[in-house]
Amino acid sequence: MSPQTGTWIGYAITAAVIAVVLLLRLRNMRRARRLRLGTLWIVPAIVLALTIATLWNLPPHGLQFLWLAVALVAGAALGWRRGMLMRITIDPETHRIDQQASPAAMLFILLILVLRQGLRYEGSALGMDVAFVTDLLLAFALGLIAATRAEMFIRARRLLAMARAGA
Repeated sequence: MSPQTGTWIGYAITAAVIAVVLLLRLRNMRRARRLRLGTLWIVPAIVLALTIATLWNLPPHGLQFLWLAVALVAGAALGWRRGMLMRITIDPETHRIDQQASPAAMLFILLILVLRQGLRYEGSALGMDVAFVTDLLLAFALGLIAATRAEMFIRARRLLAMARAGA
């Protein structure tokens, strides 16, 4: 098997896995899920710990810090927008908070997956440091996830306060 064939097999396997995950995710998006405000911090904390561990193992240097900051801010900007796309509802009687993801929010995740896989396979061919590309994507993911959860938390708290006030 030539290296070129191996690359295409990797692309095909990646595309198949992404397609299956997206189909399962889109199927589950039709129903609302309970949103627990007290647990929104857990996933960003895990991603933060993973990012710190990765950066600790191979610390960035020079302008890489600037690029990491740019990736973090870009992720946060898209994450805030993604959080706004999430539908949040409050039951007026029980004050139960539910969320429903938007199909547009899934496009953000798909874009990140495609970008990550493209850089994974072609990054070294383009002269990019694959470890640093991973660091950039982790910083981007941290910003995306943290901002999404922060926006959802702020909006859900405001909606809950309005529901409790009877507005």
